[in-house]
Amino acid sequence: MQDTLPLTRDLVLVGGGHTHALVLRKWAMRPLPGARLTLIDPAPTAAYSGMLPGFVAGHYSRDDLDIDLVRLARLAGARLILGAVTGADLGSGHLHVAGRPPVAFDVASFDVGITSAMPGLPGFAAHGVPAKPLTPFAARWETFLGGDGPARVAVIGGGVAGAELSMAMAHALRGAGREAAVTLLDRSRALTEATEDGRVKLLTVLENMRVDVIQDADVVAVERDGVALDDGRRIASDFTVGAAGAHPHGWMVDLGLALHDGFLAVDATLRTSDPRIFACGDCAHMTHAPRPKAGVYAVRQAPVLYDNLVAALSGGEVRNYSPQKDYLKLVSLGGKSALAEKWGRAVAGSLLWRWKDRIDRKFMRQFSDLRGMDPAPLPALRAEGAVEGPPMCGGCGAKVGRGALREVLSGASGDDAAVLEIGGQKQVVTVDHLRAVTDDPALMTRIAAVHALGDVWAMGAMPQAMLATLILPRMSPGLQRRTLAEIMAVAEEIATDSGAYIVGGHTSMGSEMTIGFTVTGLCARAPITLAGARAGDALILTKPLGSGVILAAEMRGLARGDVVAGAYDVMVRGQGAASKILCDAKAMTDVTGFGLAGHLAGMCAASGVAAEIVLDDVPLMGGALELAKAGVGSTLLADNVAGAGNVVGARGARGELMFDPQTAGGLLAAVDAGAADGIVDRLQEVGYPAAVIGRIVDGGPEVRFL
Repeated sequence: MQDTLPLTRDLVLVGGGHTHALVLRKWAMRPLPGARLTLIDPAPTAAYSGMLPGFVAGHYSRDDLDIDLVRLARLAGARLILGAVTGADLGSGHLHVAGRPPVAFDVASFDVGITSAMPGLPGFAAHGVPAKPLTPFAARWETFLGGDGPARVAVIGGGVAGAELSMAMAHALRGAGREAAVTLLDRSRALTEATEDGRVKLLTVLENMRVDVIQDADVVAVERDGVALDDGRRIASDFTVGAAGAHPHGWMVDLGLALHDGFLAVDATLRTSDPRIFACGDCAHMTHAPRPKAGVYAVRQAPVLYDNLVAALSGGEVRNYSPQKDYLKLVSLGGKSALAEKWGRAVAGSLLWRWKDRIDRKFMRQFSDLRGMDPAPLPALRAEGAVEGPPMCGGCGAKVGRGALREVLSGASGDDAAVLEIGGQKQVVTVDHLRAVTDDPALMTRIAAVHALGDVWAMGAMPQAMLATLILPRMSPGLQRRTLAEIMAVAEEIATDSGAYIVGGHTSMGSEMTIGFTVTGLCARAPITLAGARAGDALILTKPLGSGVILAAEMRGLARGDVVAGAYDVMVRGQGAASKILCDAKAMTDVTGFGLAGHLAGMCAASGVAAEIVLDDVPLMGGALELAKAGVGSTLLADNVAGAGNVVGARGARGELMFDPQTAGGLLAAVDAGAADGIVDRLQEVGYPAAVIGRIVDGGPEVRFL
């Protein structure tokens, strides 16, 4: 029933914090029909705070630490926008997101955590590392830990969080065989939020772990290799961490909502001063029951927030959240030992670490298997050959196979675009559209536009005009306007950047989003076709391969979020600058639906030559080879292998990726061998991960992988 109802209301979750992660999981089990759910977060993963000290100490891997927001959004049926909210227009009901059109909402919720950045401390922005947000801190710590030689660390902020990090870093550095000098700094008395019993025990552990605790000393500046104190002392440091309290994000001031010490003020229903907007977790201040910033409250807010969001969208009654007065505090002590504190008493030991580890792993198991529900069983009576297969891929993975096209369109040109001559000027024209690989309309438009423009760039032409062809899922007129506004804003941007104009288009409604463009381009010189390659030419590829297998894995919940985000970054990179650098190519094509092998086979056939490709020299997207080795493949893969023609030597998982259908793929160009290295250098200088992958040789139309 849900799939047959039109989308009528927009719910936007800002931030992938613990509360929102649990709401997304609950939404996956009980979605609200007619509501479009959107998650906005700058990163594809969100670090779980409870396991951060254990990660820093080396007890957990990065995968153990991270909640994968890409997989979670897929499970919940949410569109994921990888971006940072910078403000809001409450009057029009829009959120401002850096680098993309505004996102409209009917109901919104904020769970963006806190920061320990110190913008007022001289030098911290340039040389310090905030402990929060957790995800960027975890990445920077991983890099620092991987170094060698003596390690000097300073932690600014002598609270329990700072002490926990100090002990974890000392343990990890010495465990890695590095000489470590760790200093914990506090402007007054350290560990004041602990009970006196807990404080004494923590100070003892810090001393035993050779963490130098300096109290009553204010940091006045952070430098590249140390921190300066107000009493004239200087503490050497190669990694200076800010852990001095919980600070709200500065941009929240621009939201126009009531604040308490910079945090979003919420009532018992978790509503802010605007009844359409909720807030939870550490970024919110509960005016009805003030509490310290702690993950336990964020976790227990989730069921109430879910119910209240559904009520706000459906006209139901909201309910109150009543936080407990006290909670068990478990503090990691560097090694596999922990301190437990409650009711004024503190106990430490290895058994408590095991208890804490079980609690944390139980929480994370809620997000460890996000492949969704099993498909409905097939009917007992069905036509022959009607068997269940993997879900149909989006992007170029949804194309019709090359073999079928060659049979039906045997008389058509094999070049990327048709060439027309009007008034003595050559014009190219092409059309391409894609079944959505992401439900973010702005990102999908960027991918589809770059993909369609690829045919024009491959022929060495300058884009001239673009017509948009859009199919939107069934939705209300209001959501249609919102979605079209996002799509056309990005389309205009891409067209303008490429030197073209949006001159019209066509829209319709369907079962899912599909975005395409008809593009024309003008040729200042003879178009570059498939037919000019000659023996001795070098072959250059401007983008890595792997989008097909990564997108197929993402649809099945098998690809890590960072891998998917990396593929998006590759796909949205336009090829206009590369086309200009490759203007003297003998032959050129863009590598899209038929994969590298299929498109190169087409070039060889048109030019009457053969090609030799060094398999290990072909660049691949991060994570693509691992997924191929695991047996993941696009639904178009088998057709690409069967229809590629005379291709030999493409063995194993890496060889399989030579047939992987690419969406918005790179340019493949045959160039003069003597100029190839210089061309690659120029391409790399402007940001393309280009490489020479092989050469053209004499022989019949054949592609040989070596």
